[in-house]
Amino acid sequence: MDVSFERTGERRYATVVRLPGRNPRRMDPAPGYDDHIPHDLVHYLVEAELGLTFGVFGRAAAGGGDFNQTGETPGDPRRRAREQRRLKKREAFLSRSDHGEMARSEHLAGLCDLAWRRRAGARRPAWSEHRPIPPEDGPAVDRVLARLDELAPLWHALPVGGSLTFTWPRAAPNPATPRAETGPAS
Repeated sequence: MDVSFERTGERRYATVVRLPGRNPRRMDPAPGYDDHIPHDLVHYLVEAELGLTFGVFGRAAAGGGDFNQTGETPGDPRRRAREQRRLKKREAFLSRSDHGEMARSEHLAGLCDLAWRRRAGARRPAWSEHRPIPPEDGPAVDRVLARLDELAPLWHALPVGGSLTFTWPRAAPNPATPRAETGPAS
């Protein structure tokens, strides 16, 4: 499965998942836009780096998730509606099987986002100032922070229309992604 994070506007982005043999599915607008690192990209890195297979993106790879088929999807509206019902059914099954991974993904994505913002001097909510990283989560947060440090500059440099694409569960973008879609290298 390929996952793309597309900058779709000045303060907007979309997350697109493409499974082999299936039509793309998309969340647009995606939640938590940020100039430095969007929320869904933090989630992706947490899950890929830590091997969480029942989080947002593991579920999407297994045929579930909350991503919708794109409007360009061929076929009649009834067929698309049936496919959406099938996705919801699959997501319900995956929800029952996740062994707490979705909650862990949410928890760690929040911690990693805050820790990275503190370290990078980026804007963060006032309530987060006194929220410490629990010691048991420290090693996992450190692993993800290293990835965030690598990817935040790539995301920040993307123009509107540019994207970063990953192949699940790799935590590094596909080699041609940022350069190929943001213009020629200098």
